Amino acid sequence: MGYADATLAGLANDGGLYFPATWPQVSADQMRAWRNLSYNDLATEVLSLFSGEDVPKAVLSKLTTAAYENFGHSAIAPLKQLDHGLYVMELFHGPTLAFKDFALQYLGQLYNHLLTERNQTCTIVGATSGDTGSAAIEAIRGLDAVSLYMLHPKGKVSEVQRRQMTTVLDQNIHNLAVDGTFDDCQNLVKAMFNDAAFRRKHQLSAVNSINWSRIAAQVVYYFRAALELGAPDRPINFSVPTGNFGNVLAGYVAKQMGLPINKLIIGSNSNDILTRFFESGTMQQLGVTSTLSPSMDIQISSNFERYLFELTGRDTDRVRQLMDTFATNGEFSIESAELETAKKLFAAHRMDDKETSEEIRRVYQSCGEIMDPHSVIGVAAAKKYAEPGVPTVVLGTAHPAKFSQAVADSCGKNVALPKRVQHIMTGDEHSMDTANDLAAVQSIING
Repeated sequence: MGYADATLAGLANDGGLYFPATWPQVSADQMRAWRNLSYNDLATEVLSLFSGEDVPKAVLSKLTTAAYENFGHSAIAPLKQLDHGLYVMELFHGPTLAFKDFALQYLGQLYNHLLTERNQTCTIVGATSGDTGSAAIEAIRGLDAVSLYMLHPKGKVSEVQRRQMTTVLDQNIHNLAVDGTFDDCQNLVKAMFNDAAFRRKHQLSAVNSINWSRIAAQVVYYFRAALELGAPDRPINFSVPTGNFGNVLAGYVAKQMGLPINKLIIGSNSNDILTRFFESGTMQQLGVTSTLSPSMDIQISSNFERYLFELTGRDTDRVRQLMDTFATNGEFSIESAELETAKKLFAAHRMDDKETSEEIRRVYQSCGEIMDPHSVIGVAAAKKYAEPGVPTVVLGTAHPAKFSQAVADSCGKNVALPKRVQHIMTGDEHSMDTANDLAAVQSIING
């Protein structure tokens, strides 16, 4: 299956995830030539390595230009120094103030192009712990060829996150507030894809990071940050606050393409399933706890399956067995040698709400930077694993105004929403409550 078909399908018919058969390679000379490119042009170059003939480079250039034209900073993904050897890449200047805009603004343009080219329509179903939903809605709203049904856990996202979704009233956008957790929402989405008749009837597709094109688009900013700091002639560490493993997986892909990434550091909140895995080699669900960083309140990291595929030497039978065990027992373990391999690249750090709040205050007092409760976990994780001579880039995943109460309680600073999104706080909201039940959700989509 090619890039275009994998994009429109989202999830494979057998419930598996799409992944490139081989990794495209970028030479050191090619990276050096990319250093002075604009973000749009760099995105075109990186994405063309995955899209091949499915989306010609000239078309990609138009798509990336359109995707990033409404970002609030001319650099698109500006890099800011916090301390000696410590940087933050601000990935929150898009229309919904979160890093998800980088992939979803592009994916919206790509969907529109592919569906128009094929004279097709589709129904997108997605699950969100807060940021994917608003970014997808902003990218898909108003498109004639696409209807979007976005599931979020009722009462478990911030007010700003909720309003960014529910105040969009375009007729092709449908918000479903599910009585459950993000993992429940994600399981409902996967169940809909696994219902072959329902999938065919609605021509289902996906915008969650189970869609390979989302991961591919996120690879771009790893190259941008590393090139600005001297790659390929200098190794770089990245510190990534993540719950679903998609954001840090893009870093893994960049490394496989030749980017000299020394260490990928994972930041977790109290829902620390990823941190526990990289400590013990066991992936074990313990239930979801609500935290100050709700976008990471996850216990089923759907993109981890892709890394597991790599870690096991692309052994599909073994991955299937491990994932079946996880679905049945809520846990699985890998071999000790595989854990040692994983630890050569990955490190992980957890913080509870008290520690997160203290870190927000400490960062503000030390350098005047106000950070949201997700990104600041990345800062603490970066400092824990700092190495002399190797700069570390923290991925700043959300604007602090999206979590203004947590920020104000932590450091005493009130952060206003940028003017371009202030209307959401007074706009009318529209969403539909639903039980955590597959039949109930499918009934809504069936109309």
